[in-house]
Amino acid sequence: MFAPSQNDVRRFFCETRRKQREALPLKPMEAIAADWIGAHPEYLDALDDVDAALAAVYEVEGGRSNPFLHLSMHLSISEQIAIDQPRGIKQAFALLATALGSAHAAQHEVMECLGEMIWASQRSGLPPDGEHYLECVRRRATR
Repeated sequence: MFAPSQNDVRRFFCETRRKQREALPLKPMEAIAADWIGAHPEYLDALDDVDAALAAVYEVEGGRSNPFLHLSMHLSISEQIAIDQPRGIKQAFALLATALGSAHAAQHEVMECLGEMIWASQRSGLPPDGEHYLECVRRRATR
């Protein structure tokens, strides 16, 4: 299983941003990341300075959104949808995107469900509950 460090993730997004800025070829995963970077221009400053990115601390109490966590969640959700894992997420996402009229807005809703699943897993010490996650997305698609 691939388990990058915090710095690995930050370097990945900063390097993708650099390649994007310089119109250099992107690897497939970088191309997906570049699309999400483009959808979040508010993060460009954070991605343009690797040293600052590696040193940055994003605490909930500080009120600063963590661009690397946010972009990582977009990337994770995009991969889940692409491979339909957990099974049914592709259809649930499509329904949600249709209901909201925006794939980006739907990703943010799915992000809330993903965050809840991860938080519950960490708190309980149990594996992530993919069925609960999927049900959360489905509920959001039908409200």
